[in-house]
Amino acid sequence: MAATNVFSAENLCKRYGERLLFEGLTFGLSLGQKTAIVAKNGTGKTTLLNGICGVEPLDDGRISMDAGVRWSYLQQDPEYKGDQSILDHLYASDMEAVRAMRTYAQALESDDDEALQLAYERMDMHGAWDFEARAKEVLGKLNLHNLNRTLATLSGGERRRIALARVLIEEPDVLFLDEPTNHLDLDMIQWLERHLAQSKMTLLMITHDRYFLENVCDTILELDDETLYKYKGNYSYYLEKREERKENALANRTKARGIFKRELEWMRSTPSARTGKSKSRIERFYEIKKAAKQRLEEDAMALRLNPHRLGGKIIELHKVAHGFGDNVLFEHLTHHFKRGERIGIVGHNGSGKSTLLDLITQRAEPNRGKVVVGETVVFGHYHQSGAQFPEGQRIIEAVYEIAEFMPLEKGQKITAAQLLERFLFPRSTHHQLISTLSGGERKRLHLLQVLMANPNFLILDEPTNDLDIYTLQILEEFLLDFPGCLIIVSHDRYFMDRLVEHIWVLGTASTPRSFPGNYSQYRLAMADEKKAAQEKAASTSESVTVEAPVVKNDYSARLSYKEKFEFEQLEGVIAELEEKKKALTEELYANPDPDKLQEVGQALHEVTIALEAAENRWLELSERAE
Repeated sequence: MAATNVFSAENLCKRYGERLLFEGLTFGLSLGQKTAIVAKNGTGKTTLLNGICGVEPLDDGRISMDAGVRWSYLQQDPEYKGDQSILDHLYASDMEAVRAMRTYAQALESDDDEALQLAYERMDMHGAWDFEARAKEVLGKLNLHNLNRTLATLSGGERRRIALARVLIEEPDVLFLDEPTNHLDLDMIQWLERHLAQSKMTLLMITHDRYFLENVCDTILELDDETLYKYKGNYSYYLEKREERKENALANRTKARGIFKRELEWMRSTPSARTGKSKSRIERFYEIKKAAKQRLEEDAMALRLNPHRLGGKIIELHKVAHGFGDNVLFEHLTHHFKRGERIGIVGHNGSGKSTLLDLITQRAEPNRGKVVVGETVVFGHYHQSGAQFPEGQRIIEAVYEIAEFMPLEKGQKITAAQLLERFLFPRSTHHQLISTLSGGERKRLHLLQVLMANPNFLILDEPTNDLDIYTLQILEEFLLDFPGCLIIVSHDRYFMDRLVEHIWVLGTASTPRSFPGNYSQYRLAMADEKKAAQEKAASTSESVTVEAPVVKNDYSARLSYKEKFEFEQLEGVIAELEEKKKALTEELYANPDPDKLQEVGQALHEVTIALEAAENRWLELSERAE
């Protein structure tokens, strides 16, 4: 039996002035289906999601959702109230479970036992305890603590993670996600991947993370040439079937060109010979012409570059240390770069990855140690924040201000216009205003500026953010042939696996750790280390318990609402048990009856055990209560 759709979109259409993004888009989502939309930057992926979720209007079409279906949307740039605390933002939903949690929190602060009991029952009724447990897991995995901070005090990446946490905690029936992996470190991405793959939620997402597409999605929707193509499978299946579709399209174009040649001769015949001919044949001629003129081939990106020559001394790091105040990011970092070296830098957010890049390029000075840069080094530094383009500047002007051509091997060269075309800027767009480009297109243009300077030491800080899959494939092919040194900071595991040969890990120790190989090989090495440590611990006869440090304001260490209720009740329970123990003790000494004596003694023993357990539990909870 076919699955029924929980969401349907019919004949969706959107234009920006004369520019048609898409029209006639029709598709549906069945319960539990996990779907991704892939397309080139600027083709309207985010606009489509915004239209579906009511953020901006569509020109035409109909959207329908099953009655009672709850849905949420994670935008690329979520809206927020600056004076709102993280906790208030997370629990601003109208869900019954959230309302129950808010009511319970208020009851805990009051002296009304009846209200507290009612709130407790309401928590049970709406499954709010499970909701709270899910919240603690999500917040812990996304490294979100100190929930009393206001949103205005947070970085853009932190606000983005809070927006992601909120939709995951709410766990709606249908979840729309626009680039969910942006601003997450690699551990967070792998956790999110597992979480969404195991979830029962119906997903519609935009993502450029190819491992994410491979491991989470069961359906791919490709938006190409204003048309939506559907592939029932993961990313590998999509690539296979997309290639088949392209081959079929090429075969159909070859056939159309043969017919077009014959029909063109007929159209060129004298007007008098055509006047009595079929009008439908003339209309069909123009349809065949369009099919015959289709551009289906994609430009090969293999370019034999000829960057500035690197001398014997490239870059030397001598016992480099850096940090801010008491926070030491890294120290004792010593490394001498060699020609053609390719290093990937990984680490959690805030571990100092971008800071290290600034030290290497001498945009900042280390606290200790020194950085020596060779005279022949020409840096190309792509910043994750992108570039600031002057108002009114056009695409071709942004490239010309760097250079008019890039030198290749054997004296050849590629012009700025040709390189723009290789990076998916058609010649018809070269004089387009940069202000009309999408965020991903502007990032692509900034990347092209960096490459156009013909560097021999290339540094890419999160180059994959907001770039589409097709641009990433082109960039990878370009970098595979790059003969200079390369440093990459990226959360894109597939990108790192293809391009780097060495991994530096920041944030796990004061001195950065070094692993030969790509990212996946590094993860395997870490898994082997963990397994060896577990085996060693299991074989040790005497185990030493090390108490984990409690992070101040760590939400995961605080009392849950259920524990708070238990803590509040324990004082009364302990007092009641103490009274029972006192009464039983007095009765024990006052009653000479041997049979009764045994019965009272047993009761006293049970009450004493219960009292000790209650007191221990009270002590345990009191240490975590704030």
